[in-house]
Amino acid sequence: MMFRRMFLSIAILVFGAAAAQAGPEETFDLQIPAAPMAFATDHGIGLVYELQLGNFTRHDLQPVRVDVLDGADGRVLASYDGADLEQRLDRSGMQWKAETFRAIPSGRRGVVFIELSLVETPPRALRHRIGYLDGTTAGVTREVEGGDTPVIIGRTPVLAPPLKGGPWVAIHDPRWERGHRRVAYSLGGRLRTPGRHAIDFVKLDATGRKAPVGEDLAARTYSHGQTVRAVADGVVVRVVDRFPERARLSDETRSEGNHIVLALEGGHYAHYGHLRPGSATVESGARVKSGDKIAEVGFSGSASDPQLHFALTDGPEELASEGVACTFTQYRLLGGFDDASRIGTTGWTPSPGPAPARPVMPTPMSVIEWLE
Repeated sequence: MMFRRMFLSIAILVFGAAAAQAGPEETFDLQIPAAPMAFATDHGIGLVYELQLGNFTRHDLQPVRVDVLDGADGRVLASYDGADLEQRLDRSGMQWKAETFRAIPSGRRGVVFIELSLVETPPRALRHRIGYLDGTTAGVTREVEGGDTPVIIGRTPVLAPPLKGGPWVAIHDPRWERGHRRVAYSLGGRLRTPGRHAIDFVKLDATGRKAPVGEDLAARTYSHGQTVRAVADGVVVRVVDRFPERARLSDETRSEGNHIVLALEGGHYAHYGHLRPGSATVESGARVKSGDKIAEVGFSGSASDPQLHFALTDGPEELASEGVACTFTQYRLLGGFDDASRIGTTGWTPSPGPAPARPVMPTPMSVIEWLE
């Protein structure tokens, strides 16, 4: 009996020691597909990027908290949980079906859409800490750190106005499930998010309307026919000017829209979409100067209203390239909308002020006036 008790005691000690020396638990694979580029806004410094949560374990993993850390000293720059996390989390990996699963299933990849607004100089690198439930320990939140990425500082392109006058509302919002920000394309063997920093510009009147009350003709909207300008010196690499536009706002279409692509310095490409048929004033191969008229705003392609779709990317094929941050010179902030549903029906909340002291990117739903 004494020998048996000694054997059991030794076995328990050995098992306990082995458990204590066990390797790390299987967890998320944390990846940043494109390093964030710092850009100036009216409120500070912005960073917009995606954190991918790959689940290669044999069970579901449920994220419950995401912390963004300074890569140098571990300071918490932002923390998302509850409703804040739900707003940014796509568990499907599709980048638009956010409510597909409660947890990220084994073999799937989730995406966290992160947008930071910092009042100070951004860190040179970021790191991420994920709190999650793995289903094997009821109610116990585990943690994993990783997802290291450098921050690109001092290389954000500065562009001239793409339009004239105003007021124009800058329509973009990282919270929209099917907005530019959350649509990725896997072309040429790589997943990219071309609309990460894309903006749709719509012209308003002084009351915030996009067209006269009750007007259904596209040509009567305030955006239609407005001059579109080159945002920098460059070379025209593509002009598509063969698609008709819808005559009425209530008409629907699935056709491609007219567009122009300019090659700029630094390997960047400016993409202009929804242009009016027959309005292009340039041809492929032509050189343009900043401020030159290149076309007019139209209603071609899939758009809710006549508008200018503008995006800067790292390649000539918009859908096969990564969206690049940029800033604009020569505009005055007039105010903004707190909800996109108000655009066209009510006035914006005013916040008049002088032109920005430095080039900035318009914040979501801000109303601006381009200056000469």
